[in-house]
Amino acid sequence: MLIEPSSILYAYAITRDFGFAPNPFHGFCTLATCKPGIRNTAKVGDWILGVGGANLKNAKKKCILLMKVTEKMSFDDYWDDHRFSIKKPARNGSRVQVLGDNIYHKDKNGEWIQEDSHHSNPDGSFNMTNLYRDTKANQVLISDHFYYFGDKAIEVDLGSIGYNRIRNYKKISLDKSNPAKKIIEEIDIKFHSDKNIIISDPCQFSDFYKRVDQGTGELY
Repeated sequence: MLIEPSSILYAYAITRDFGFAPNPFHGFCTLATCKPGIRNTAKVGDWILGVGGANLKNAKKKCILLMKVTEKMSFDDYWDDHRFSIKKPARNGSRVQVLGDNIYHKDKNGEWIQEDSHHSNPDGSFNMTNLYRDTKANQVLISDHFYYFGDKAIEVDLGSIGYNRIRNYKKISLDKSNPAKKIIEEIDIKFHSDKNIIISDPCQFSDFYKRVDQGTGELY
């Protein structure tokens, strides 16, 4: 079933689109960092709509991502799952490897390890601001039913779902009368042959090597 009974659409602004969060590579779209509120509360069967933020000029207020949550697991389970080993970061690898989002797991004492990644410091040491924010939700959202448009983000009727400028995210019921349901159905029909592939590169893919501090928004 495309849209489950009592499911929810979470619409949020993607302020940075490197291919890290969301990470659309290797046949699964994953949200493993950032947006702890969504990662905590979204359930299997819910939908995520990622809309280009103001700084992503070509994608501003356009749909970069639409994904159905088909699995949800803890960071340790994500780290240990052989399917997602390919999403562990390798800073000396390809662009896709550099942007791996499988970065958190716990050591034998139950302390967090943050792998050398897009969310660590330039020298590979832990960025504690990012670690604290990311691990507020010990949940990874996984999709094998997604549409990732990247820098070829598409127009959707955001006004019909009351999506304006928001600070965090908007939670929308997907009942029969809500226009959000129509947005999902139309994208699924029109782009069905492009499901689970990268339709176009992330908006900031050329800056794949940069790191980010979520506290300041600084890239380095």
